[in-house]
Amino acid sequence: MHQHHIAFIGGGNMATALVSGLLKQGFPATQIDVVEPLAEARERLQSHLGISAQAQAGPFLGSASIVIWAVKPQSFKEAALQTRFYTRDALHISVAAGIPSDSIAKWLGNERVIRTMPNTPALIGKGITGLFARPAATEADRQHAERVVSGMGQFLWLGAEDLLDAVTAISGSGPAYMFYFMEAMTSAGAEMGLTREQAYQLAVATFIGAGELAQSSHEPPELLRQRVTSKGGTTHAAIVSMDEGHVKDLFARAMRAAHRRAQEMGAEFGEA
Repeated sequence: MHQHHIAFIGGGNMATALVSGLLKQGFPATQIDVVEPLAEARERLQSHLGISAQAQAGPFLGSASIVIWAVKPQSFKEAALQTRFYTRDALHISVAAGIPSDSIAKWLGNERVIRTMPNTPALIGKGITGLFARPAATEADRQHAERVVSGMGQFLWLGAEDLLDAVTAISGSGPAYMFYFMEAMTSAGAEMGLTREQAYQLAVATFIGAGELAQSSHEPPELLRQRVTSKGGTTHAAIVSMDEGHVKDLFARAMRAAHRRAQEMGAEFGEA
């Protein structure tokens, strides 16, 4: 990887997470460029990470062998059409939600495209990223993509591109679901007499501990839940209440809504 020059199109939070991960792996800051139109974001990247940031695309992108797309979906096509003349020979890695690789390849005039779907815990190196590679991407290209995203946490490869919409619904949007439950637990704890700070501390620690327990166990979540659900006990009362309220069904419906919106975004912003 160290012989490569990497360019980021877009310099927001996800780009910052990716750059930080690369720098922690020893990738030289002098071999990273960012195109970011917002002056404040450029100054932050330059001062905090020591990388070069430009306001718009230009011939300097011609030295990039890897281009990472961290733009908003609605901005992708315009940015691609401005950049394509400088990056025809590069590997293109997209972290933009919803934009189909067919559209990306057409806009850029390049079939070496890998799509990814990370999530916001990537900002602290605790994320998980789904990846899909077009057939023209080589094994070396896939390894480069792994190196790029590994600094943000775990990753997994998908055999079909449409599965990225499912990844979006589960892990891409998933942190918001966890925060939503934390909000509810915090409010309930405060109603029971705890301070909001105490309730929030308990909620966060519970999510972290349960997640780490699940990750360290080979048992399915149903069995892990049953192990803390004694019939007639407090947990059982809570689970019965949630089942009576059809919480699982509502949660599944919410994820289907996220999945549907991911598909809609592909159709809306991915016009070829």
